[in-house]
Amino acid sequence: MNFVQPIRNREKIEEIKSVLQENGTRDLLLFTMGINTGLRISDLLKLTVLDVKDKSHIEIKEQKTGKIKRFPIQQSLQQLLNDYIKNKPVNEYLFKSRNHNNGSKPITRVMAYEILNNACAKCGIKDKIGTHTLRKTFGYHYYQKTHDIALLQKILNHSSPSITLRYIGIEQDNIDASIMEFEL
Repeated sequence: MNFVQPIRNREKIEEIKSVLQENGTRDLLLFTMGINTGLRISDLLKLTVLDVKDKSHIEIKEQKTGKIKRFPIQQSLQQLLNDYIKNKPVNEYLFKSRNHNNGSKPITRVMAYEILNNACAKCGIKDKIGTHTLRKTFGYHYYQKTHDIALLQKILNHSSPSITLRYIGIEQDNIDASIMEFEL
């Protein structure tokens, strides 16, 4: 089985954001929310304006687990959201399909995949990319910044630290490098 990879390079993340902005704020918001919240694509696509308008936190019931997940909206994400939802009806999907003008349906998972894959291809990313790349990118960079695997495991709702480490793509060479720098 081929696993999709996180986007490890922060410069590439910024490059992807620029490419997506050319398509419009919807696509940029999809990417930005995905890499900053760690939500699964199925949960992202269900969000409506009402779910985020005038809120400091987003609370959802995860489709996969049925568990309630609550997380804060970071300041930069809040600004992007506010600009995007201004004058939008509260029942409209955040990532509405352009084929449904009244916002009655969100984009599909396939469309989200195409948006992400096309942007990554334009940026020269050769790794296997998919919609799960957003969640893995969040996990990878969260871990690189905090090194708190226990909290990340809880955020991603995984059963063990080893699953989380494998999931976010911490490769053997990263483990080797870390051990080589460790000495008692």
